[in-house]
Amino acid sequence: MIVRGAVSATAISLALALVAGSACAQEASPSFRVVNAPESASRDVPADAQAIAAPNTSERPAEMAPASAQKPVVALNSQQAALKAVLDARVAERGTVQQRKFREALAAFYEARQYAPVWIADAKWNDKASSAIARLERAADDALNLRATPIPALSGKDEAAIAAADVALSESIAAYARQASGARVDPLTISKQITAKPDVVDVSRALSEVSSAADAGAKLASYNPQHSGYQHLRDKLAELRHAAPAVAQTKKRIPTGPVLKAGMRDDRVPLIRARFGLTLTQDNDELVYDTKVAAAVADFQKQNGLPASGTLTTRTIDALSDGEPERLEDELIANMERWRWMPRDMGEERIEVNIPDYTVRVYRGEKIIHQARVIVGKPQTPTPIFSNAMQFLIVNPYWNVPPSIIKKEMLPKLKEDPDYLKKLGYEVIPQKGGGVAVRQPPGERNALGWIKFMFPNEHAVYLHDTPTRNLFANAKRAFSHGCVRVDQPFSLAEIVLGEGWTEERVKALKGGGERMVKMPRPLQIHIGYFSAFVDEHGKLQLREDIYGYSQKVRAALGLSV
Repeated sequence: MIVRGAVSATAISLALALVAGSACAQEASPSFRVVNAPESASRDVPADAQAIAAPNTSERPAEMAPASAQKPVVALNSQQAALKAVLDARVAERGTVQQRKFREALAAFYEARQYAPVWIADAKWNDKASSAIARLERAADDALNLRATPIPALSGKDEAAIAAADVALSESIAAYARQASGARVDPLTISKQITAKPDVVDVSRALSEVSSAADAGAKLASYNPQHSGYQHLRDKLAELRHAAPAVAQTKKRIPTGPVLKAGMRDDRVPLIRARFGLTLTQDNDELVYDTKVAAAVADFQKQNGLPASGTLTTRTIDALSDGEPERLEDELIANMERWRWMPRDMGEERIEVNIPDYTVRVYRGEKIIHQARVIVGKPQTPTPIFSNAMQFLIVNPYWNVPPSIIKKEMLPKLKEDPDYLKKLGYEVIPQKGGGVAVRQPPGERNALGWIKFMFPNEHAVYLHDTPTRNLFANAKRAFSHGCVRVDQPFSLAEIVLGEGWTEERVKALKGGGERMVKMPRPLQIHIGYFSAFVDEHGKLQLREDIYGYSQKVRAALGLSV
């Protein structure tokens, strides 16, 4: 039964003990109709849970192998014994839990090959070692730090020296592979809202793959992200490092001060001219913030996602300060590190949401086939970082109000006006046990707008339309409770539904109850956080670190904060 009358704050309070969900949680509603889908589709409820098979009690437990079948002890020659001694000593060293696990895995790798050297033959580095070393020497190109596991020198032909060098090179190779694949920063230490999980290669797999590869150096390099977004940042890092000595003099920090508009005089103007390489003519006053300076500032603001007013604001000064070579280098490195958290295969056709850029893009290969503005979560209710697969969309959605919003926003107003929910058209639905749930019916005032895009996930967030379309005009669009509000939602629907679906056909479904439209195939979606990226024109773009994640990653990597 649906109660559409006045509801007391006490009744709503009871619901909080019974209704659970995230800020954008939308419980499955049985009211929608499936459009152009088999009858069984309405029962095909997507879920994250995996079925667990019951144990087969008819099977007998495996019998213990007789002692005679256990692995025989193999006698070691003097070189193998030397290697084992080096590894035993390394395992016995004190260190962190991670360091001990690393050494134990290294020892297990050598034990599996009976402590034979991997990289040395006839007291010299073999070809695979030389190839791997060439890549290790360029670790800084990918912003990796191998100071703890330096490339060893092969000096001496005695067995102890050979053993020590072989093990040390394995340590360096394994450390490179693990760092390149994302071992340095655990995303959950940055925020619990980051559930993107890097596929960190284990020590044994890395050493096995590199030592057996036709090109050991290329294999080692392949543990870095191969995405174009990462590669473009890597190239910009190389350009910055090459140019840093020459530009250091023009990158002096610009002091804070009053907002500057065209025509104003200020001692900081010469620094701004130098920053943009603007020449001064005899007719110019070097302290005047003239139209030429304002135009250069406006171009910079546009490039960095700021309102292109040409006015020198505090935010603009902060962005210019991030352009200092050292700070900019660290920002590039922090963003390269976050690329290591992304799936290595993001899909040939995919959706990417970049939170600091407030943008959603649909890619086909490297080509952008759709792009639109988005509204993301506020800093206190951030949009989570993760990857998933979009499976269906719902036109005319209900909005089941999450308990957090009921408690923080609705209860105080209900205490003042018992008819508050009724006036807004919300429905209060009694639940078993005496509680109630609150939902908003479909319609143009619905908080989800006319359409939502579903990819069932642990965060209970999704992409959706919004009735407050005026907010898209803001340069900074962090207004939501965690979900992503999309501009041009019906255009996005046409793209993701594919052949046979036009924007007009989707709009024709507006009105009435919920209608679910299943996508012809799941489409990968990646919600990422990149405050530095290279656009389709090859220009480096910088965005505000709205959740502070870049600062935390820089700190975790020991960089400037």
